[in-house]
Amino acid sequence: MPVYTVHAPVTSGADAAAADRFAFVRDGFHFWAALLGLVWLAWHRLWLALAGWTVLIVAIGFGMMKLGVGGGTMLLVEILLGLLLGFEAASLERWTLSRRNWRQLDVVVAEDEEAAERRFFDRWIAKQRALSNDRLVVDRGGPPPTRDIPGQPFSKPAPVPHNDIIGLFPQPGAPR
Repeated sequence: MPVYTVHAPVTSGADAAAADRFAFVRDGFHFWAALLGLVWLAWHRLWLALAGWTVLIVAIGFGMMKLGVGGGTMLLVEILLGLLLGFEAASLERWTLSRRNWRQLDVVVAEDEEAAERRFFDRWIAKQRALSNDRLVVDRGGPPPTRDIPGQPFSKPAPVPHNDIIGLFPQPGAPR
């Protein structure tokens, strides 16, 4: 199952008003990043990663041309670099979000992004309610609260006789 990380902007906080800005980043291999690296980086607006990737590709290509490397080897290196980008695309997205002052809120395992959103928001809303002590559901079918709160005098149990049950079996050596 795919794993998603959930990110929120730090400036607006992680409250209900900012929930529409949360970003879900799928971990794993990104096929389109491996196949069309420059286009994928530009599509996801990873500008610093795009500039670094462009410099890396140009430098490696120029270095291999100067060394007189054959076309087959150059193609193999480009394929390996594409695979590297495909495997590290999610890390580049998370790195860019952290550079933009976003923080990671949670990690969610789900079939697709929609299921990840449902699962995350179910947990997140429950946690928000618990933090604010906002109980929307009142359980009226339970028994009334008991008075056995520790530290109160009426919550002490009745004293239990030691091994002397109504004086029938006295302890050895005990005075009679």
